[in-house]
Amino acid sequence: MNETNAPDTTNGWQTMLLPVHADEVAPDGSNVRKLVALDRASMAHFRLPPGATSTAVAHHSIEELWYVVGGRGEMWLGTDDGDEIVTLEPGLSIAIPPKVGFQFRTVGVAPLEIVGVSNPPWPGDDEAYEVEGVWPAD
Repeated sequence: MNETNAPDTTNGWQTMLLPVHADEVAPDGSNVRKLVALDRASMAHFRLPPGATSTAVAHHSIEELWYVVGGRGEMWLGTDDGDEIVTLEPGLSIAIPPKVGFQFRTVGVAPLEIVGVSNPPWPGDDEAYEVEGVWPAD
């Protein structure tokens, strides 16, 4: 690890500790800490504070894999063919295909913490577009 916590690529692979502070705010409103990335995928840590609800979004082209690492919450997933609300708890993984709407919120006093992998790598905020969710966003 170097002093800036940028990925160490000395040997061709990458290692990186979770940054202390968020790098940016995602289009859904969660705090993002960027992690390692390759040409075909990127990884990030998302944190939503207690009592918060994200903005409902969908992605134009990327696939995302999410893994809940802390806190508790709920996630709405929806398409024109139907929708579902899933309970989020540590250990749960979710696959979110392109064009599937999703919205999430914390339940309880701890922040909701998720590690996500985007394939291909996250191209920028224009990738996400707002959709109608099931809860009012903060």
